[in-house]
Amino acid sequence: MKNFYGLFSFTEAAAAGSFTAAASKLNLTPAAVSKNIARLESQLGVRLFNRSTRQLKLTAEGEAFRARTAAALRALDEAVAEVSHARGAAVGRVRISVGVSFGRHYLLPLLPALLAAHPELQVEVSLDNRAVDMLSEGFDIAIRGGVIEGSSLIARRIARLPLVLVASPEYLREKGVPSAMADLKRHDLLGVRSSGGEEVPWRFLKPDRRGSIEAPLTARLWLSDPEALLGLAVENAGIAQVGLHHAMPYLRTKRLKVVLGEVHDAGDREIVLHYPHRLYLAPRVRVTVDRLLAGLAKNQDLYAKPEALPKRFMAS
Repeated sequence: MKNFYGLFSFTEAAAAGSFTAAASKLNLTPAAVSKNIARLESQLGVRLFNRSTRQLKLTAEGEAFRARTAAALRALDEAVAEVSHARGAAVGRVRISVGVSFGRHYLLPLLPALLAAHPELQVEVSLDNRAVDMLSEGFDIAIRGGVIEGSSLIARRIARLPLVLVASPEYLREKGVPSAMADLKRHDLLGVRSSGGEEVPWRFLKPDRRGSIEAPLTARLWLSDPEALLGLAVENAGIAQVGLHHAMPYLRTKRLKVVLGEVHDAGDREIVLHYPHRLYLAPRVRVTVDRLLAGLAKNQDLYAKPEALPKRFMAS
């Protein structure tokens, strides 16, 4: 591949959706960007963009080419950064993908100290609950619940994230405190359903505590955002299943109580930090990973355990 001008023009135009925007970033004219891409298309023998007077859209071949070249361009960018700056310096942009609620409460508060410690570092955070393809979408770090499959990724466990059932004291005074799974039939339940339609089940321990069973969930309200679900529970709307780490501030202030704690299955969810597996990890990514992990390790809410909660957190 000798047509680097065409490759860079293609990459910036695909990202911006415009030859003009790509030209501005590359310090070229729109005509030069268009010519570079035309030469690249001629070299490849395929059309990469469908062009109209109002719209620039990738073809199927263009989408595939963009996905395949993204990782290579990131590696090239890191190679340039490595030799252009003092060894170990954190210079350049780090792109992070993280779930909305976890990002707001746990990640974002760590960023001011990170940026203050590394003046030449820039951080871009995407708050989104969807699964992302780190390499093709150009993310350096992803923080998600569970373990993302992929031999090209390194997974660093942050913490276990147990689930609990919670409701407000006012709701429980009105509806009563459930003492068994069967009692949920008489309660207003708040469920989580992803944007893809997948429901998060409620599970309860079997009598012998060897395994669990899934409860049939007839929710009165469904939400895709766990944080919004927690807010509804605080406002006396019903019983919700939420991450214990998110519920802790409300348990401390007595705005929520844990119900069915002895029989509810807390699950085996965990929060994991991922980054691409490369022999020479760019300093900008390395220092970001290390500082985020160190900062998250200091947050005690992430390490709370249902079995260790004080009795005052429990409904009775």
